[in-house]
Amino acid sequence: MKFAFSTLGVPGLPIPEVLALAAATGYQGVELRAHPEEPVHPGIGTAERAAVVDEFKRAGVEILTVAGYVRVAKADADEAVLHQELEQLLLLARDLGAPNIRVFPGGGDQAPADADATAARRLGTAAEFAADCGVRILLETHDSHRTGADAARVLGPVGHPQVGALWDVMHTWLGGEAPAASHAVLAPHLGYTQVKDIASAQDTTPLALGAGVLPLGECLALLDDDSWVCWEYEKRWYPQADDLPGLLAAGREHLEGLIAGSR
Repeated sequence: MKFAFSTLGVPGLPIPEVLALAAATGYQGVELRAHPEEPVHPGIGTAERAAVVDEFKRAGVEILTVAGYVRVAKADADEAVLHQELEQLLLLARDLGAPNIRVFPGGGDQAPADADATAARRLGTAAEFAADCGVRILLETHDSHRTGADAARVLGPVGHPQVGALWDVMHTWLGGEAPAASHAVLAPHLGYTQVKDIASAQDTTPLALGAGVLPLGECLALLDDDSWVCWEYEKRWYPQADDLPGLLAAGREHLEGLIAGSR
C-alpha cells in the first residue's frame, strides 16, 4: 500500500516543509487541504500552481487529493455558486496533477431521501467536467452521510466512474457500521481510505495511530495491496493535540505492521 498524510495535521505549513516531512518519514503522498488559510487553494494563480507541481516533482512525492469543502447535499446552497466551487477545485486538481478532489455531503437535517437526491444530481452534473479534467470527485463518509451505506445511496444513482467515495474510517465507526459492511458497499466506488485514531466516540481528539479505539487493522485488511491510505490528523480543529510531525514515522510503521499482520 501507499501512504499519505493530510496537511490538516500541519495547518499552514509551507509546501517545502510539508514535502521535507513526507520524504523524511516515508510517505509517498500528501492530501492537500484546499482552504484560503493554506498555501494551496483555488485562489492561487498559474505561476504558483506550476511552482507547487515542480516542488512535488523534485521531492518525488505525489499529490493524492485536493481536499475541498463543497457540501454537495446542502439544501440552501446557491446552485451556480456551488457548481463554480466544484469546477474551481477540479481545475486546481487538474493543474496540480492530482487525481482526486474531496467533497462533503453536508445534508444537514433534511430528509435523507431529499439529501441523497440533491447530492446525486449535483455530482452527476459535475461528472463530465471532472472527466474532462481527468480528476475524480470523491464523496467523503462524513456528517449527514457518515456510513458507507449512506454514501452508497448517493453514488449508486450517479453511476459515473469520475464520482467515487473517500472512506473516513472514523465516521463509519461512529455511525455504527462494521468495517466489513462499510467496505462492501464502498468498494465499487472507493478512491482511497482515511485513517485516524481517537479515544472514544465522546472524545475525538486525534491520537497517535494505535493509541485509540478505531478498528484500523480490520479496515486495512479489507483493502487491495495497491490502495492509498491517508492519515488525516485533525490538528487544525484540535490545537491541544500533539504535533503531527513527531508522530508520522511511527504512524506509518504502525500501519505497515497492521497490514503485514493481515496478509
